[in-house]
Amino acid sequence: MRRVFTKAAGLAAVCVMAFATAQPSQASAPGGQSVRAAADVPAYFVMTDVTREQFVIKLTKSDDIKHARDLISGETTERPHVLTRIVKREAEYNPRWSFHANPDSTQFFDDMIEVCDSTIPYTEDHLDEAGGAFLPGLVWCGWTTRIVREVSAP
Repeated sequence: MRRVFTKAAGLAAVCVMAFATAQPSQASAPGGQSVRAAADVPAYFVMTDVTREQFVIKLTKSDDIKHARDLISGETTERPHVLTRIVKREAEYNPRWSFHANPDSTQFFDDMIEVCDSTIPYTEDHLDEAGGAFLPGLVWCGWTTRIVREVSAP
């Protein structure tokens, strides 16, 4: 029974993540042109986990960028871990790994369900399985991840 509950909770979390990261539709301005909010300037951060491997993430939302900087400076210890939907391809700012964190879905958390937990190297080693029983919906929430420093744009 406990296993069924864990799987149900995992699927519910994936559904919530999918809903929370859905992109808003674009409004139409007179003349048929799209209207979109001004994009924040992206920032890049190195995160690590219990394995001490390093992984670069790109953040595009000003609140997330500020939170990451506050974690580095010690201004906050809340929500220190990274939750994101992975993309199964290399990113220019993170060339060591065959996957990267989708900047549009990246968030910070304190506690999360087990179904999305994985270390950086384990995710790399099992990337072909990601999206199925392993990291359903490609949602990754390393329980031991933490931001360690900001790096310049590539």
